[in-house]
Amino acid sequence: MRYYIFIIFMTFIGSIASLFLKKASDLDGIVTIIKDKNIYIGCGLYIISAVINIYVLHYLPYSVVLPLTALTYVWTIILSYILLKEDIFLKKIIGVCFILAGVVMISV
Repeated sequence: MRYYIFIIFMTFIGSIASLFLKKASDLDGIVTIIKDKNIYIGCGLYIISAVINIYVLHYLPYSVVLPLTALTYVWTIILSYILLKEDIFLKKIIGVCFILAGVVMISV
């Protein structure tokens, strides 16, 4: 059970990492992006997420862990709505429901 909690945490961290990279991508010019702290925070969080992924893969089958990383998409939709004020349409909600149904089917 605890490994599934690690997967949830890992996917959440991955979504936050993407959020920081999105903030860095809003800047103009490659030099400005390279100097921005958001790119380093995002990359650091991706590394943390990867280390957690490696740890979990030691204990759970690859055929379970990799599909469960789709939870990252669920967190991304939620974070983009809350923090970036992006619109969520019915199509996205249906997609998230399919992802969650697949996660439940694989993890049970």
